Amino acid sequence: MGSLGDKLRAIKPIAKSPPRPAATSCMTREELLPLSQLSIDNISRDTLKMMLGTDPGHGILARDILFLDTETTGLSRGVGTLAFLVGVGFLTENGFALEQYLMRDYDEEPFVLAHVLRHLSARPVLVTYNGTTFDMPLLINRLVMNRIQAPEQMPFHIDLLHVARRVYKLRLQRCSLSTLESEVFGIQRVDDLPGAQVPERYFRYLATRDETLLTDILDHNRQDILSMGRLLNELSDLHLRPLSARHHAEIYSLGRVFERRGESGRARQCYRAVNNSQFADLAAVRIAETYRKEKDPQRAAAVYEGLIAAGKGGAHAYIALAKLYEFRLKQPARALEVARGGMLYCLETLSEDGRALADLKYRHARLLKKNGGI
Repeated sequence: MGSLGDKLRAIKPIAKSPPRPAATSCMTREELLPLSQLSIDNISRDTLKMMLGTDPGHGILARDILFLDTETTGLSRGVGTLAFLVGVGFLTENGFALEQYLMRDYDEEPFVLAHVLRHLSARPVLVTYNGTTFDMPLLINRLVMNRIQAPEQMPFHIDLLHVARRVYKLRLQRCSLSTLESEVFGIQRVDDLPGAQVPERYFRYLATRDETLLTDILDHNRQDILSMGRLLNELSDLHLRPLSARHHAEIYSLGRVFERRGESGRARQCYRAVNNSQFADLAAVRIAETYRKEKDPQRAAAVYEGLIAAGKGGAHAYIALAKLYEFRLKQPARALEVARGGMLYCLETLSEDGRALADLKYRHARLLKKNGGI
């Protein structure tokens, strides 16, 4: 039996794999789709103002838009989170170009970022889905970590997530891109890799170097970019022609958008088009509120009177109408009648809104004194 030293000398050294050469590029995948498959529309200044709530000062041309989506190693924006894949889409004379840049190892990140900077500099409008909160802060952070100068002026940014939520959340609750694809466009993703599984799939690729594992990630990212293009067209068209919406919930939601933007006339057009029983009462209340905000108490009161006569509007209609008669129309006697009617409504319907009943009781007692105790 040999000594321990003899055994150690007999052990063959572990073969070392040759060092990987320094990166000179990243993986690139390019595709050109015909305009018949995806064409992007120009968007007017007025439509943008309604969509975003701010006045951009001008409309945008389709050829100026860059769609961008990232796939990352995690959902946080911490130092350790990387955008290992960045996909972009943009309109050309020959079709819709889709380009994807993926780092096959960590030292390829600067090449991915260089492509991103090139595209951000080439087009003045950026469209993302949750890019305000996630994609762009992450990319800016990675530029800093790689000591790469960020653009002095970023493109005008349209984050479709916030626009979509205002239009679709009332009906759909969840507004993920995959939900909108199925519920708005009737598109079902086939064999799609869920976004939550993307980081694990990428780490498995890093461990095995099996590039077939990247195909599903690239396809997922591609579908997100195409969906953003379709969604931008759909949302801009709905803000231009809100009554073309296929669901009353969307028409009502668009009315709320116009109302918040100070476009009461457009808002009322939407509200009057809502005849679905689930939203019609809400729409009628909003019509009255737009008249009240426009300092037209006669019309507002008429709408509330109609709601109450039809047994609709709930306790809110009584409270709002009592306020109108007391403060705007200077008819305290009628305000007292309305407050009394509201109390009876709450008691007869066994309303669970204790605050509404308390409001009406207080209002009734005060108006009783104001009317001389009658």
